[in-house]
Amino acid sequence: MKPREIPVSAWIGILGILVAFFCALFAPWIAPYGEREIVGSVWEPMGGTYLLGTDNLGRDLLSRMIYGARTTLLVALSATVLAFAVGVSLSFLAAVSRGLVDQVLSRFNDLMMSIPTLILALVVLAVLPQNIVILVLVIALLESTRVFRLGRAVALDVAVMEFVEAARLRGEGKLWIIFREILPNTLSPLLAEFGLRFAFSILFVSTLSFLGLGIQPPAADWGGMVKDNKDGIIFGISAALVPGSAIAALAVCVNLVVDWLLKRTSSLKGGRGDA
Repeated sequence: MKPREIPVSAWIGILGILVAFFCALFAPWIAPYGEREIVGSVWEPMGGTYLLGTDNLGRDLLSRMIYGARTTLLVALSATVLAFAVGVSLSFLAAVSRGLVDQVLSRFNDLMMSIPTLILALVVLAVLPQNIVILVLVIALLESTRVFRLGRAVALDVAVMEFVEAARLRGEGKLWIIFREILPNTLSPLLAEFGLRFAFSILFVSTLSFLGLGIQPPAADWGGMVKDNKDGIIFGISAALVPGSAIAALAVCVNLVVDWLLKRTSSLKGGRGDA
C-alpha cells in the first residue's frame, strides 16, 4: 500500500494513536514529574509552572496524563487481544464444527450478550479482588462475546466456499481449515473489529475507573482522573476536562483508522476487500 492511498483522516488517526503509545512507552523519561509526586497546591491553573496545571492533590496533571496513557492503553490493549484470542478461536470452531458444538457455543454467547455489559461488569468486579489482572479478564470476557458474533458470521461465509470444501475432502483437520483457509480470508473485517473493540475497551476501562471499580488509585488512568477532579468543574477548574478530552480524542483517532479499514473491505465475505 502506498502512503498517498491513505486518506488524511486516517493519517490523523494514526498520528493520534502513535502519540498515545509513545507516551505510554516512554512515560518515565518524558513526564516532568513522578506519577504520584505532589509538586504544588491544589488545582493550580494551566500555563503557569505546570503546563496543564495540577490535580485535586497538587500532582502535575501533564505527568499524570502521560502515565495514565500507559495504564489505560495497557489494560485496554491486553483486554482486546485476549478477547480476540478467545472470541475468534471459539467462533471459528463453532463455524467449522456446526451441529451441537455450534449450538452450545452460540446459545451461551447469546445468553452473555443478553445481560447489560456494564451491569455485569460492576457486579463481577464488586465481588472479585480489584486488580489489573481481574479487570483485564472481565473486560476480555465481555468483549469476546461481540467478537464471537462477528467471527462466526464471517467464518460461516468462508466455510461454505469451494476451497474449504476441497480441504475437507483432502482430509485436513479443523485446525488446518481454521488457520490456513478461514483466518487469512477474514482478516480485513476482523482487523476493523479489533479497532472498534479497542476503542470500546478504552471507554469501558475509563467508565469503570470513574465508577470506582476500575484501575485503583494512586495509579494514574484517564477515567480515574476525571473522577478525582470532577468536583473542580463546579469552581470553573478544567482539570477533569483534560483527561476526558484525551479519552474522546483517542477514541476518535481509533475510529478514523477503523473507518478507513472498513472502506477498504468491500464485503464481509472472504474479507479480501479492495487490496
